[in-house]
This record gives sequence, C-alpha cells and structure tokens, in this order.
Amino acid sequence: MNKHLTLVILFFIGLIASAINPHDYFTWMLEVLPAIVGFIVLMLTYKRFQFTYFTYVAILLHCYILFIGGHYTYAEVPAFNWIRDAFHQTRNNYDKVGHFAQGFVPAFIVRELFIRKQVIQKRGWLAFLTVCVCMSISVTYEFIEWLVSVMTGEGGDAFLGTQGYIWDTQSDMLFATIGAIVMVVFFGKIQDKFIDVQMKK
Repeated sequence: MNKHLTLVILFFIGLIASAINPHDYFTWMLEVLPAIVGFIVLMLTYKRFQFTYFTYVAILLHCYILFIGGHYTYAEVPAFNWIRDAFHQTRNNYDKVGHFAQGFVPAFIVRELFIRKQVIQKRGWLAFLTVCVCMSISVTYEFIEWLVSVMTGEGGDAFLGTQGYIWDTQSDMLFATIGAIVMVVFFGKIQDKFIDVQMKK
C-alpha cells in the first residue's frame, strides 16, 4: 500500500473516531476544522508539491491532537485530568500540548517550504524566520478563538478553554513558540536529510 495512502486512511480513522459521541458537536467542529481544511489543501496541492513523508507524519500527529481535543474538549481530556489530580495541578493542561504542536508542526511545513522554494537565500535566517512565521500563526489563532468566543457566547467557552487562567492566551503563544524552536533546533537536520531525498526524486 502507498505510504501516503496509509496516512490518509489513518487520518479518516481518527476523524471518524473523534466524531463518535463527542462532548458536543459544536466544539468538535471548531476543533477539528483546521485538520479538515489542512487535509483539503494538501490534497488539492499534492500533484504540484509533495512534502517529505517526515513532514506528512508530523501533520498527521497534529491532526490526532486536534481530534482528541475535539472529542473531549481540551479542558476534559481524561489522561490530563489524571495528570492534573496526580500532580495537584489547577487545570487540565492538554491545551498546552495542542499549542506546543501548533508551533512544532507548522515549523516542519514552513521550514520545508522555505528550503525547497528557495524563499530564503541565506541559511542563517532560516530558523529565525521559521519561528517568526509560527508565532504569527499562533497569534492569528488566538484572534480566531477570541472572535468565536465573542460571537457565540457560552457556546464558545469550551473552544476557548481558558479554565479561568488569566494568562491562557499568552501561555498558548509561548508554548507554540517553544514548539517551533524545538523543531528547528532538534529536528532541522533530520528534516534536511528527508528534503535531500525528496528533491532527488
């Protein structure tokens, strides 16, 4: 079986599983919508531009994080309720995993596009600008969360998921930034090897 087709099948397995008796379908829709939109974009552009398999796997991982958050809501993921209680935390911190991924995975995409499309000629700027773009994505998402919450009132509370933490927005952006930095520092050279193979095809 084509390895890319395997990822597609796994995507739909996760999406369908997350849609079975979720916390509520409105929150589920809001949380999984980025994964669905991303899937459509990747399918439409697949013939013109194929990312490395390494990047596609990272994207699928991020989708599963979104699926879990959509199914339970980010404030009610059972494993992180257990972590909260076991370590005497004040909140369910699964949303921080989501926001770390929000920086970590887009860094794969942005960095690969920068390299393969030769957007940045000087390699020294690559890591910095990759992180900057991921920070911008995080900021934009926080704007979207705020707008949805304002427009939907109580219906958007589960989507916003602050759990009473006044610094939730700032910490979300911080975790996304950390995720992007972790990617470029620890996974950049690994990604380079996959890019080299992809460009030789």
